[in-house]
Amino acid sequence: MRKIILSVIMITILVLSIFSIHLFVESSTLGAHVVELKLDTGDTAWMIVATALVLLMTPGLGFFYGGMVGKKNVISTVLQSFMAMVIVTVLWVVVGFGLCFGPSIGGFIGNPMSNLFFQGVSANTAWELAPTIPMILFALFQAKFAIITPALITGAFAERVRFWAYLLFMVLFILFVYSPLCHMTWHPDGLLFGWGVLDFAGGTVVHMSAGWAALAGAMFLGKRKVQKANPARITYVLLGTGLLWFGWFGFNAGSAVGAGSLAAQALGTTTVAAAAAAMGWVFLDKILGHKLSAMGACIGAVVGLVAITPAAGFVSIPHAMAIGIIASIVSNLVVSKFPKGKIDDALDVFACHGVGGMVGMLLTGVFASKSVNAIVGDNQGLIFGDATLFLIQLKALVLVSVFAFSVSYFLFFIVNKITPLRVSEEKEELGLDISQHGEYL
Repeated sequence: MRKIILSVIMITILVLSIFSIHLFVESSTLGAHVVELKLDTGDTAWMIVATALVLLMTPGLGFFYGGMVGKKNVISTVLQSFMAMVIVTVLWVVVGFGLCFGPSIGGFIGNPMSNLFFQGVSANTAWELAPTIPMILFALFQAKFAIITPALITGAFAERVRFWAYLLFMVLFILFVYSPLCHMTWHPDGLLFGWGVLDFAGGTVVHMSAGWAALAGAMFLGKRKVQKANPARITYVLLGTGLLWFGWFGFNAGSAVGAGSLAAQALGTTTVAAAAAAMGWVFLDKILGHKLSAMGACIGAVVGLVAITPAAGFVSIPHAMAIGIIASIVSNLVVSKFPKGKIDDALDVFACHGVGGMVGMLLTGVFASKSVNAIVGDNQGLIFGDATLFLIQLKALVLVSVFAFSVSYFLFFIVNKITPLRVSEEKEELGLDISQHGEYL
């Protein structure tokens, strides 16, 4: 049956891609937010580079996670990230971009009909909030955010998930969790955008959604047979962290959608927050009586990158440092207090990405300044004496948390009804590299 389904999917996509020009009529009216391109070659060049940088983060994440799991699960763990680049790219072109940035349906989701198979996504028009770069470049830049989000989730159910079930969950997650959150947050007619929520590069859309989905997955799949395994290669973790940090400049500075002062500011806040968080993590480890470890330094840096993501283009350099330190302390304490005996979040995705994203969202409401970004307006951060933005961020945090967790848990339930999510005990003992892929290190 699986062979038939896969054959039908592949043939359908092939036929539709060949004849899309006849089947899907390109509309001249794709929504009020598609405008005439005012090409800036500097902005365009930077965004091409930023798009490549963000894509590099996903194999970097593969190394980051792959080094943490046991040796018999490294290939499967890295491949889960790699296949996100494959499956989500195709899904994004077919329908994903339209669901996120198509004409709004009630502020909750986009209408994909104008953009099926990238119809209307051209090199001669622009998105209203990125008028100096071609719309196709904006669409491909956004695709990389969609790619890495389900890959982040994989760390929670590492070493026990069936690969085909994961692929199905990934598709459903993009359609029913990521796309609505992306539309609500970043589309000018989106619900959260209308509230005035500030999320520069994905605190809600990427990290909170992945963190809550990770918690749902860890709870649904249950504990591994053996929860304690020696990391396969800590050098992989170091390499993955370096690639993530490098790629994150595209993630955050690229979200300025131009090669200007805002991109430079976001680049600065990103690297400072990461460094401060890594320092905070290893210092706290030492204070708590642990050794200064490579794993701790890497995890701390990533937590800092996560936390600064929603705030990158809204806060000053000193406040970015504060965000990094606060996030690392909070996440470190959550990791140490997380009920691992009851919930097996294998690589602490919720504690690092979910909690880090939530801390970053709230601290955006504390430190956002109109002197850094005029879009902040008069509703500046709490530290400037106004609680309005902080309360908006808090309200968004609650809504996104409930939505991401509940829908993700339901999707795990549906996938498990279609095909079992978890491997058998025998295959788990054998390792996913051999049992799922017939390969080994």
